[in-house]
Amino acid sequence: MAEVLVLVEQDAEGGLKKVTSELITAARALGTPSAVVVGAPGSADGIIDGLKEAGAEKIYVAESDDVAGYLISPQVDVLSSVAETAAPAGIVVAATADGKEIAGRLAVRLGSGVLADVIEIKEGAVGVHSIFGGAFTVDAQAKGDVPVFSVRPGGVEAAPQAGAGERVDVAVPEQAENAVKITKVEANVGGDRPELTEASIVVSGGRGVGSAEKFSVVEDLADTLGAAVGASRAAVDSGYYPGQFQVGQTGKTVSPQLYIALGISGAIQHRAGMQTSKTIVAVNKDEEAPIFEISDFGIVGDLFNVAPQLAEEVRKRK
Repeated sequence: MAEVLVLVEQDAEGGLKKVTSELITAARALGTPSAVVVGAPGSADGIIDGLKEAGAEKIYVAESDDVAGYLISPQVDVLSSVAETAAPAGIVVAATADGKEIAGRLAVRLGSGVLADVIEIKEGAVGVHSIFGGAFTVDAQAKGDVPVFSVRPGGVEAAPQAGAGERVDVAVPEQAENAVKITKVEANVGGDRPELTEASIVVSGGRGVGSAEKFSVVEDLADTLGAAVGASRAAVDSGYYPGQFQVGQTGKTVSPQLYIALGISGAIQHRAGMQTSKTIVAVNKDEEAPIFEISDFGIVGDLFNVAPQLAEEVRKRK
């Protein structure tokens, strides 16, 4: 079977993000997954075993000090360079802000089609899109010899399948003069909660929370469950919570195992960012709220009564 290149995603500590295993799983529909690691010297050493366990038959390692100094272009250069020699059946990246740009640039570089934000890849270079707030799924055909796919984090359930993990070291091409350089980096100060798009449980609050101070009820339940905290656009626009935690069409797309919506009406803008969650629990005082249409479990009630009781019951069972 032909190779399928998968761009590896690493966290700030250099570990594998769970989306990498999802990408490798999705790539199997096209051929044999080959992971591509692009990073600073030594960045691949601690993740080789993890990539083998996820199912990578081959691991291309491109390490250079230049990688940390440039934005996007090293990944594009390495993937296109490997594609020229490996003749893969496709290239798979994560549908993150960076991943979507990498996919677009690669498609132009390779003269192939690109399918963005797919939730599944099928045989024959077919990608599945979730559209209209998750109301429909459509199949799209990517043209070109090396189609490029960006896969929504959480959209594919990872199915680890041990691979050979043969390491192949490749060079990072010299960066062009017009490549975008990174001149300064400031760490994103966060707490102990998991990253929103990586979390298996997400607890989100909406306009119904009422204020920034009252958002602590959302945080408390999230911390009890070891979950990430999200917010609807209405909550963010009202100043209840920072925009980096917004879930929705104009925010982040999540697909956790469990999504708890507190005081969220369920407008289509929000549903577009969380509808593929495996289990959805909604708490809202309005029994006609649209969120109940897609919920697996719905509670009509005051979130300030329900959430603390739920948190307390979880604590009892720990």
